[in-house]
Amino acid sequence: MGARLRGRQNRNVWFWVFVGPFALGLVVFIYVPILWSVYLSFFSAYNTVTPSRFVGLGNYADMLADPAFRSSLGTFLVFAAFIVPTTFVLSLGAALLVARTRVMQTFFRSVFFLPVACSYVVASLVWKMSLFSGVASGVANAAIGLAGHEPIPWLSLTDPPWYWLVIVSARLWLQLGFFMILFLAGIQRINPVLYEAAAIDGARGWQTLRYITLPQLTATSTAVLLLLIVNAFQAFDEFFNILSTFGTYPPYARPPLVYLYYVALGRGQDFGHGSAGAVILTAVIAVVALVQGRAMRLGRED
Repeated sequence: MGARLRGRQNRNVWFWVFVGPFALGLVVFIYVPILWSVYLSFFSAYNTVTPSRFVGLGNYADMLADPAFRSSLGTFLVFAAFIVPTTFVLSLGAALLVARTRVMQTFFRSVFFLPVACSYVVASLVWKMSLFSGVASGVANAAIGLAGHEPIPWLSLTDPPWYWLVIVSARLWLQLGFFMILFLAGIQRINPVLYEAAAIDGARGWQTLRYITLPQLTATSTAVLLLLIVNAFQAFDEFFNILSTFGTYPPYARPPLVYLYYVALGRGQDFGHGSAGAVILTAVIAVVALVQGRAMRLGRED
């Protein structure tokens, strides 16, 4: 009986028993909706996900000509300009510090990684209602008040744009630990012999970081940058939950996913244009990923 269950044919059966439900869910809930969204982008579809009238590339032309959609891409660029380099530098610095720690390294690694388990929605609401509420009793304004300064309207959409600090700090707290773990894994794979040889040659500090650590982390850095850019494109929870007090968002506070959410699920429920915008956004992400991979020689052997 046991020998029969361990046979090649039975191994294939058990493989599909365990993998089949996951594969089926992936097809039904991921691939089918993606393909249907691409198909729907060529049709006019209001208040329904059933195509009604074929419009060809009309939805794509409308979205590319829409100033609000182009402005949402500009909002992404501003957000990415803040969050990508900041997360990259701080996560790399945290990984270097943890890697050098000889005592309680597991503890510090867990402390940095713990925020990753927190929901983006929950963190956004904490940032909005407690830390940067804009009232004098908020944590940030209370600390500022101790220094003798007036409370700051953190979530006001007028100048100065303090809401950027709120949004960026929330995303930074949530994702810093994840990318620190990626860098830490890359650092631990570096051969210690390289550092020993550098020490014999008199290399210290910045020289070791520049000529050994950073070059050995090229593949990890490429992956981290790609993930950071894709995550920035997918920014939704912070903007939607932190700035939701204001109802409809002005163009300069609305990234692509928030804009597409209101197009597809707002008053008009325009699923045709919403699907076209989603396809355009996916194409932009793919192009950025390919350009970055080529620029950083991803997949090439030295």
